[in-house]
Amino acid sequence: MYTTAINVLKRLTHFFNRSSSRKATDDQCVLTSNEHSLDPADICKNAREVVRVLQSRNFEAYVVGGCVRDILLGLKPKDFDIATNATPQQVKRLFRRSRIIGRRFQIVHVQFGRDIIEVTTFRSNDTEHTNLVQQTESGLLTRDNKFGSLVDDATRRDLTINALYYDTEKNCLHDYCDGLDDLESRTIRIIGTPSIRYSEDPVRMLRVARFAGKLGFDIDPKSSKPMVKLGSKLKHVSSPRMFDETLKLFMSGYGLDVFERLLEYKLFAHLVPQTNRLIEQGHPTALAMVKQALTNTDLRIQNKQRVTPAFIYAAMLWPAVQKTAQELQNHGQPATTAINKAASEVISNQIPITAIPKRFTLAMREIWAMQLTLSKRGGNRAKRLMEQPRFRAAYDFVLLREQTGEQLDGLGDWWTKYQDVDEETRQQMVQKLNAGQSKGRRPRRRPRQSD
Repeated sequence: MYTTAINVLKRLTHFFNRSSSRKATDDQCVLTSNEHSLDPADICKNAREVVRVLQSRNFEAYVVGGCVRDILLGLKPKDFDIATNATPQQVKRLFRRSRIIGRRFQIVHVQFGRDIIEVTTFRSNDTEHTNLVQQTESGLLTRDNKFGSLVDDATRRDLTINALYYDTEKNCLHDYCDGLDDLESRTIRIIGTPSIRYSEDPVRMLRVARFAGKLGFDIDPKSSKPMVKLGSKLKHVSSPRMFDETLKLFMSGYGLDVFERLLEYKLFAHLVPQTNRLIEQGHPTALAMVKQALTNTDLRIQNKQRVTPAFIYAAMLWPAVQKTAQELQNHGQPATTAINKAASEVISNQIPITAIPKRFTLAMREIWAMQLTLSKRGGNRAKRLMEQPRFRAAYDFVLLREQTGEQLDGLGDWWTKYQDVDEETRQQMVQKLNAGQSKGRRPRRRPRQSD
């Protein structure tokens, strides 16, 4: 999953053989083909085509960001992005199948079949208030469509390792922020003053934690120091965007490592506060529940198995649901009513932070509710439960609960065996279960007949 320092050094051999006296000027920040290990063939043909078309029209154009970083680290890029000095409207005119999206940052999606290449215009690092740049009193950028030069664009990106620009036509690499140095030292570093950059966009703190977890890098102390203090600024980020960001944190195959960093820098408290409070209070299974759910999710992603936000959020919020339901039962509510009310309360508290779509909250409710019904297996109930659409997820959730230390009297093992045996054995299992339940019941007294 993670690259070793040996792999990094191997990819950067040419870079570290060059003169170490490079200064921050345009010419001296450009590495020619004999000074880096990239090859145009490393880049997908559609991204190369976008660069070719833009440069043929006398625009600057580079493959940029995570794809360049990942290739240098020996990883397979997920997608390819282009940066150019052409405006979104100019880009759109050059590519028939393209459209401009976004309000805060206008970008162009150029489509090649199912493949989408994202093209952004160089941004200015000047945040002077105009109709193109708008900030709130807290420093949050709400609009930023002021264009600039290549150097401007590099210095306004978030991380040094994401500010690498590769010209596939000339086979040269531009590095204005010492991103290659940080790749070699395995360091995550914010470009600019961290406190200002986090205030402009608090999601940058989550990105720092995410890339540190993904790559196994250390976070530069100056970049990590303000994170604990400024974590509360995440409340200024829209809840739909926060939901999308949490999917990147927890559903990209390295969720457990990211979670450890979110805890370390007190950011998880601003993402799932109900569960975080229980963790801090020493709840017996809350921390184990989140860790095991993320461990299982990471394994499923590595094995190319399906994962869903509903299950992840069901697991992360389960300790809060369970605690609230128990409190309601202590006040006389029936178990089924209690868990349904608890689900509504916990979801209502979470939605303003991360706007979980209704299709996922409905699935979460069903998974939680079935934790009660899966223990009621008498008669034909077990057979009927297996026919429920949400059975598999609810069953997996039972196994997860047992993995984290909840005592469920062998419920998971029973259901595992029940699914693997033939119909006759299933009936015997249910009969044995019924007999055990009957043995534990007190005999019903017949009503006394009147004379």
